[in-house]
Amino acid sequence: MEAAIETPESAAPIDERLLTDQLFEKLSEAIVAGDFAPGTKLSEPRLARQYGVSRGPLREAIRLLEERKLVTRTPRQGVRVIIPSLQHALELFTIREVLEGLAAHQAALHATRAEVAELRALLMAHRAEIDDPQTTFYRQETANSDLHFFIARIARNQLLFDLSCGEYYTLFRLYRRRHQLVPGRAQRAFIEHERIVDAIADGDAELAELLMRRHIASARKSLLSARGQA
Repeated sequence: MEAAIETPESAAPIDERLLTDQLFEKLSEAIVAGDFAPGTKLSEPRLARQYGVSRGPLREAIRLLEERKLVTRTPRQGVRVIIPSLQHALELFTIREVLEGLAAHQAALHATRAEVAELRALLMAHRAEIDDPQTTFYRQETANSDLHFFIARIARNQLLFDLSCGEYYTLFRLYRRRHQLVPGRAQRAFIEHERIVDAIADGDAELAELLMRRHIASARKSLLSARGQA
C-alpha cells in the first residue's frame, strides 16, 4: 500500500500547494509506471485513504492530471486514466522530433564543460541498468534522470523548454515507456543517447540535431513495430 505523504507536524496550516504538487507527482508517476492501468477509474475516497490526505488537495492534483492529458473526466462516469491512442502517440512523437532536435542543436552551442560532464555522468548512471540482462525498458524514471529533459534545460531557450517539458512531457514519458517494452529498444536507445551526447560535447550542433531527430524517429518506428504496423 502506498505510504501517506509526509507533512511537517509543525506546519500550521499545511501548505496545500506543496501537498497538491506532491500528490500530482505521485499520481503521475504511478500512471506512467502502469500502477494505474489505462482506463482505471480514479476514486477520490480510495485515493484519499491510500495517500492519507484530504479531498481538497487531491481534487486539485487530479485537475492537474487532466491538464497534462493523463486522465479524462466524463459526466456521470468520473475520472479515468487515459487509454493510449496510437494516432495521438504518433502525432506527439512527430512534434517532439522537431522540438528535441532543436534542443540538441542549441545544447551543442551553449553547453558548458560542467554540463557536458553532468550529461556523461547521467549516461554512466543509466549504463548499469541497461547492462542488466533483465532490463526490458530504459527507465529514466524522473525528470532529474531524463537525458531529454536535461538537454532541453541546457539549450537555454525558455520557450523551447516549456514546449518540450511542459504540458505534454509526462504523457510523452508514458508513451515512451510503452514502446521501450520492445525487445532490444532500451539498448539501442542508450547507444543513440551516447552519440547525441558526444555531438553536444564536440559542439557539433548540426550533428547533434540530426542524431536527436533520428533517435526520436527510431522511437516512433519502434512504436509502430510494437503495434505490427511498421
